Amino acid sequence: QMHRLLLFLCLLPTLTVALIGFTQSSAVKGVLMCNDKPAKNVKVKLYDDDTGPDLDDLMDSGKTDSDGHFSLSGHVDEFTTIDPKINIYHDCDDWLPCQRRISIHIPSKYVTKGKTADKIYDAGTIQLAGKFSGETRDCLNVFAV
Repeated sequence: QMHRLLLFLCLLPTLTVALIGFTQSSAVKGVLMCNDKPAKNVKVKLYDDDTGPDLDDLMDSGKTDSDGHFSLSGHVDEFTTIDPKINIYHDCDDWLPCQRRISIHIPSKYVTKGKTADKIYDAGTIQLAGKFSGETRDCLNVFAV
């Protein structure tokens, strides 16, 4: 009986990883501009991009500062290597309802095992006034934090 309990306790970490995956993290920074001016107060969210019926996992969110700078980092538990991406929600050069949404995928070499990212992906300076392939509209994030 005691041997079974000890065996179970030894295998518990392995079983936990099998049930919920392992912790992985990613980090990103960048600067957003609108017509050569800092895009301030623009919402940016860091997700683990999941396919299928599983919803994307929100890892972090924030807004650009007065100079258009943003920096996000977060972690999530997954079975396979995470697919981090950022979504940018903005109204640059846009007068239609809802917001323009741009997604940028972060290369897998910027994924770290554990809760703290070892490397930060620099998305660079992004001019939001342009049109982006795969751009969509989002009406929900206008009201969300």
